[in-house]
Formats: sequence, C-alpha cells, structure tokens
Amino acid sequence: MSLVDLVMPKMGESIMEATILKWLKQPGDYVKQDETVLEIATDKVDSEVPSIAEGVLEEILFQVNDVVPIGSVIARVRTEVPAATPAVKQPAPARQEQPAAASNGQISAHTAPAATQTGYAANTGHFPAQAPANRFYSPLVLNIAASEGVPLQELEAIRGSGNEGRVTKKDILQYVSDRRTGSYAPETPTAARPTYYKAEQETYVQPSRITPATTTTAPARDSGSAPSSPITTHTGNVEIIEMDRMRRLIADHMVRSVHTSPHVTSFTEADVTNLVHWREKVKKGFEKREGTKITFTPLFIEAIVHCIKKYPLMNSSLDGDKIIIKKDINIGMATALPSGNLIVPVIRYADQLNLVGLTRQVNTLAENARQNKLKPDDTQGGTFTMTNVGTFGSLMGTPIINQPQVAILAVGAIKKRPVVLETPEGDAIAIRHMMYLSLSYDHRIVDGSLGATFLTAVARELENFSSDREF
Repeated sequence: MSLVDLVMPKMGESIMEATILKWLKQPGDYVKQDETVLEIATDKVDSEVPSIAEGVLEEILFQVNDVVPIGSVIARVRTEVPAATPAVKQPAPARQEQPAAASNGQISAHTAPAATQTGYAANTGHFPAQAPANRFYSPLVLNIAASEGVPLQELEAIRGSGNEGRVTKKDILQYVSDRRTGSYAPETPTAARPTYYKAEQETYVQPSRITPATTTTAPARDSGSAPSSPITTHTGNVEIIEMDRMRRLIADHMVRSVHTSPHVTSFTEADVTNLVHWREKVKKGFEKREGTKITFTPLFIEAIVHCIKKYPLMNSSLDGDKIIIKKDINIGMATALPSGNLIVPVIRYADQLNLVGLTRQVNTLAENARQNKLKPDDTQGGTFTMTNVGTFGSLMGTPIINQPQVAILAVGAIKKRPVVLETPEGDAIAIRHMMYLSLSYDHRIVDGSLGATFLTAVARELENFSSDREF
C-alpha cells in the first residue's frame, strides 16, 4: 500500500486560498480516480476537487469552512501497490505542532496553540510592533475587518499563520473574538505603512473607505461569537431567509465598491434600428454557419472595445495616487445565475477577437455560468464590465462599479418608439428601435466630461452600425 496526497489545486493566477464547502467522501470510503471528493469555493466560483488516485480515503486534514492555502495537502488516499513495494506513510504536516515561522507557513488548526494560530500572544496581550509591509489581504479578510471595524494598524499588527505570514480567516476571527473580550493591547507599529489594503487583482482600497468613521460593529460570519449589538426582533407575518454564500459575497463586494469609489452615472440613448435589422437578417445564416446563436451582447461588447481604444483611461485602475492603464482589454459581462445571484465571467483580450470569436466566448461563458461550470480563471482579470439590464425588461440602470475597475456600462431594453428624424425633406416622425445606455464611473479618475464623451461614443458606434456588414 502507499499513500497519495490530495492537495488543494491551483485555480487561478491571483487565487491563493479556497474554502472547503463540503466533503463528499469520508475516511474509509472507496474513491475512484477522477471521482469528486470535495467541493471548494473561492470568492468567485465554486469548484469540485477530484481524486488523483483510486483507493480508500485514509484521512481528511481540513474540515468544512476551513480556508486552505493553495498547494496544501487536504487529504490522503491509500492505494494498493505490489507487495514488493513497501508502504511509506508520510506524517501529516497539518497535524504537527509547528512554530509560527515554519518554512511552509502552515500551522495546524488541530494542535497548534492559540497564540500561534492568531499570531499574537493572548496571555500577554501584545502584538508585534512591526508587521510586513505591502502585505496581501484576501477579500474575505478585508470584509471581516471592515464589518468589525478593525483599522489598518490593527490588521497589520496581526502576525498571520498563512503562507508568508498572511492573515487567514481563522486569524482575523480569533483576533475579533479576543478583541471583544478585551484580552489584547495593540501596540502602534513603528515601521512606516502604506495607506492601503492590497486585495485581489491589484485592488487598492483606502482604509477610510473600508471602515467609515461611524461603523456599526457587526459579528463576523461563522465566528461563533455572540453579536455585539442586540438582535432585531421581527414582528408580524414575516419570513426570514438566510443569505447563501454567494449572495453574502456579492453584498460585501457591492458595499466595498461604494465605499471605495465616488460613483457618478451618465445616461444617453441610441437608435439601434440598423443593428436590430442586421441581426434579424443574419441570425439564421450565422447559426447555420458557425453553430452558435448571435445575440446582442457581442455586438455591444464590440462597440465598447472600439471606444476603449479611443479612450484608454476607461480601461484602468487606481493604485494609491497612481493610475494604472491596462493595455489588455478584458471585458466582464454580468451574468445572472438560475439562483438569482450574479457572476461576471471575463472575455480576455476582447480587442483581439472578431465578432464570431466574441459570440463564441459570450455563449460559452454564459452557458458555463448557468451550469455552474465556470473555472476560477474565467472570472479573473476583468478591466471593464458591461451589464445588460434590458434582459429583464429594465429601460436603464445605475450599476455599481466592479472593483478595481473604474467604470461599468449598462444597456437597457430595446423598445420601439416614435422618434423625430432629420431628413433632407425636413423633420419626420418614424418608429425606431431605441435603447438607453448608462455609465457609472469612478469620479476619482474619470471626470464627467470623459465619462459622457465615452458613453456618447459607444452610442454613436451602435447607431452607425452598417446594415450591409458581413459576419
């Protein structure tokens, strides 16, 4: 017999950890190669982890809701081998007691003392006076810190038990719990600190925007500690529904975006009659030739890409007081899931795709989203987002920026309306296909003149669509 390590797989360039949602197999269960053993989740998508070998699940090293760094051994499978090959069972790193400065950065959640897990000595009530600069904080840790009113200095003072000293979910929750009981006395860090949190995908958020001066303290989710404020008593005929995990993440992401960026929204309308007539004319031939349906979404994305090339500042992000203009144009498209939640898969290098390529990407990502088959990389690296609120009948909307981007464009429902047209013979009233567009942008970077100019350019791009175009 031999033991095969099952490790937390790498799921994307910027994804460093994942949460265990559910174990589908238990120790002693027989598993086949490529059979799903557990379900995991990042802050973007849920995934399944298959077994890399056939045999019996020997042991599980992490429990449900544990946040596990990528590459960590999460379970072991006992396989059958020829008798001549001795079975060598390696000790389980996650069950060994290790100092906080272990080379692999992993501390056992089962046997490590509390002071090691949290990164500070609870019995002395002191924090290290110096913490690593430019430290990476996952969105989950940032959200917990924001909801608990943990300022930057305190967050940086926690010596994390994660890889390279990162603060994990367990670290921040343990700290919050001890913070409520008063069993700590934080010291002011002596080293100079950057004035930002560093989050996923080069997201830089001012602490003053994450934690407003008047923050209402709320209990961290899944911490198991008692709420610091009275529980609201609901009277009358009500139904209380617990948010699912994705809805909580969406809520946190939206609140963080509003706290980060001063939102401004501009509106315009476009006469898309030529575009509507062209699609109606070619859609059957397009599907027959390409094997996929053409919707309005790739046509909208194509127009956005053309305008981003003219106004590259719309394809940027903010790093402190530096504007980072992205040379790659990766368009996120907000997609509704059957559950009612929202996800934003990304079309990478959209400027390098023709209309057929855009259509294939849009349809593939939308279908994978509906079937919960998106990979973590499918939602990473977006530089600009489009959302089609018209799909649900809305005429227009005021979308919230998808951080760390600086703008998001919403397209409304296409409606027939009587419109005044200017002709050589004079003004005339005609029935046209009209659509409202709205652009929300970060006023720290994008002024009203640029925002309105860009939005108008997109509208004109759609209006000037050639009805004689070949696909």
